Amino acid sequence: MPKLYDNLGLRFQYPDNWTLDDEGATEPGDSVAVFSPGGAFWLVTQHDGPEPQDLADEALRAMEQEYEDLESEPVEEWVAGRQVVGYDLNFWYLELTSTSWIRCAATTHGTFVVMCQSEDREFEEVAPVFQAITSSLLAD
Repeated sequence: MPKLYDNLGLRFQYPDNWTLDDEGATEPGDSVAVFSPGGAFWLVTQHDGPEPQDLADEALRAMEQEYEDLESEPVEEWVAGRQVVGYDLNFWYLELTSTSWIRCAATTHGTFVVMCQSEDREFEEVAPVFQAITSSLLAD
C-alpha cells in the first residue's frame, strides 16, 4: 500500500518501500525527495510565481553546469489533467549512464518542479513509479 506525504503544501503518494527525505524542509518551497531501494530518486520543490518553462530552463542550465556531456530533449505532456513542460536528460555519472526528468507544472498551490533520476539499469523499473508519484502530486 502506498504511503502518503501531506505537508508543506505538498501532497503525494509514494511506494512504501521507498525512503522519504524531508529533513530540513520546514516551509513551503523546501525540497522533499523519495528514494528507491536501488538509489533512484524523485524530488519536488514548490515555487510561487515563476512560469513552468522558466523553472524547467533554470533546472536544465544547472544540470548542464554539473554534467559535461549532458544530452537533453524538451518535453511537453499532460499529467493528471495538467500541462507539464520539462526535459528528458541523459548523461554519464561515475562511469554509468543515467536518465533524469525535469517536469514543471502550474497548479493552484504554486508551480511544482519535479526532478527524477536513475541509473539506466534501474530506469525502466522506476519510470512508471516516477509517473505515478508525479500524477498523485498534480491530481486535484
